[in-house]
Amino acid sequence: MAKRTRKNASSAPRPPRGTSPAPAPSGPFRLGAIPGATPGKWIDVWRERMPRTPLELVHLNVAEQRDGLMSGTVDAALVRLPIDRDGLHVIPLYDELPVVVASTDSALTAVDELHREDLAGEVLIVPADDVLDITVDDEIAPSFPPPRDTAEAIATVAAGVGAVIVPMSLARLHHRKDVTYRPLIDGPTSTVGLAWVAERTTPAIETFIGIVRGRTANSSRS
Repeated sequence: MAKRTRKNASSAPRPPRGTSPAPAPSGPFRLGAIPGATPGKWIDVWRERMPRTPLELVHLNVAEQRDGLMSGTVDAALVRLPIDRDGLHVIPLYDELPVVVASTDSALTAVDELHREDLAGEVLIVPADDVLDITVDDEIAPSFPPPRDTAEAIATVAAGVGAVIVPMSLARLHHRKDVTYRPLIDGPTSTVGLAWVAERTTPAIETFIGIVRGRTANSSRS
């Protein structure tokens, strides 16, 4: 009669010494981004370092950026400052220059850069989603209601009506062949930052913070 042998659990294949099992895939990291934000380079680095954790980009309007964070719709977000910081951690990332968007045949395009005084007597259009809150001496208010958003404001400008002042990224986002823009040298800058709910600081958020701060995969948090 054949002799029965007992399998020993220790006979199962083991990973090479000094290695650890691959981590199980985790849920997606949801990153909010306001219009004009350009997180592409950071997303590329994330995908290299965190191949088992997908990143989902969620578009947020500035008016809903805080609600998106507090409600948990996103884990972290690229936001436009200022923002109510109660309950949030916020890291300012970069400042954007303001530009004046006008039709290509506007007299404002005769120079390479503008100052506020150059806008005196111009019709300045302020969309409902304006983020700069800038005023100009002797500006002319439009005879029509504010456009619902920046895209609509720039479409109005393209028709040859007035000008609109926006951060440069929004001028690029809504680029059209019939409009152009010039830097507003003495206008207010607009700051883009990274924000998340303080009590929900997760390892994934800490990883993304390291990426936007330029840390290498093996560097410490210092």
